[in-house]
This record gives sequence, structure tokens and C-alpha cells, in this order.
Amino acid sequence: MKVNNYNTVAPALNDKLFGTDTSNNNETANFTIQSIANLVTGGLFAQTSTSPVVTNTTTESSIIDGGVGTLTVPANGFSVGDSFVAHLTGHISSANNQGLHIRIKSGSVVLADANLTIPTTTTKHWTLDITFTVRAIGAAGTASIASGGMFTYNKDASTAFDGLNFSTENNTTFDTTVSNTLDITAEWSAANAANIIYSEVFTLTKIK
Repeated sequence: MKVNNYNTVAPALNDKLFGTDTSNNNETANFTIQSIANLVTGGLFAQTSTSPVVTNTTTESSIIDGGVGTLTVPANGFSVGDSFVAHLTGHISSANNQGLHIRIKSGSVVLADANLTIPTTTTKHWTLDITFTVRAIGAAGTASIASGGMFTYNKDASTAFDGLNFSTENNTTFDTTVSNTLDITAEWSAANAANIIYSEVFTLTKIK
């Protein structure tokens, strides 16, 4: 049979490659695809357009949009110690004393959130910085991820900075045996045309 007649498939994470183990006297060793992928750090995703505008609604809605790279880690793709940093910036406006709920999610699973009361704000900037570290892998109830960060924004009064920081661990519903796709959402407490939020920059980086 000719080589070009063989069927080809994408490698599985537990498939193995031969290589040189530089940490063990340069001996030849087997390496899984997963172990090689875990060595890769750097940029994973960069948003390349402005997100949908969340305004005049109380429906929880995503504030990220399409871009280059991926926000998905496949089933069994995490390892203990995997760490990531997300950075978002955008614009916000609101009527006085409006509730804003920011959620950081994997699918429907909430990894962290921030509940804020926003004063009168007119076309100001906001920033959200998040760090994630996988503490344990496995099914829900065994897996664990720690998430922490800060949401800050400018308000009209004195152009001062305001915001909220957060730090939490999800060791109940986080599951590394299934595919995980990052999403970040916003939900206003009242449907008001003055309440507006969207992102313009979003990057996700693997740091460990």
C-alpha cells in the first residue's frame, strides 16, 4: 500500500513520541502528546474585534468576541499547576447605583465572579485582570481551580478609580475530564439604556 493511501487522524493526548530527555542524561524516552503540550507557554488567545454591547437588558451576556487562538482546553488537557492570565479592557457607562455582575466561567460553571454597584459613569474605561491556577485534576468534586483578580473602572465623580477584587477556589463543579471553554459575562441589575458595557481588548496567556 502506498503511504499516501493511509488514513491519518489527529493524535490523542495519550499518544507517545520518541525523544531525548534532557533532564535525564539525554536518554531516549517516550513522551505523551499531553506532556509536550504542558511545556508550552505563551499567548493562547487574542480578541480581534469589539465584543457585543451589553445594554438595556438584565440578561447575562458574554463580553468577549472572536479572535486568534483558542479558549478551549480539551478533556483531560489540564495538568496540576497549569496557570493562566486573562486581561480585558473596554468601555462602560451606567445610570447611578446600577448593579453589575461579572462572571468568569467555563461553560456553565462559574470559576469566579464580582458583584459591583456602579455609580453614574459615562463612557469610561474598565479593566479586568484574572489569574487562574489548576490545583487538582479529575471529575467534579476532585478537580480544583483557584481564580483571583480585580475589576476596576473610572467613575464620573472626580474621575476616581473604583472596583472590586476577588479570590476564590472552585473544588465542587470544576471538571477537567470534560472540555472547558472560557467565557466572561456581564449582567446588569436593571434594563436601562444608560447601562452599557463591552470589551475591546481580551488576551489569554498560559504562564505555567
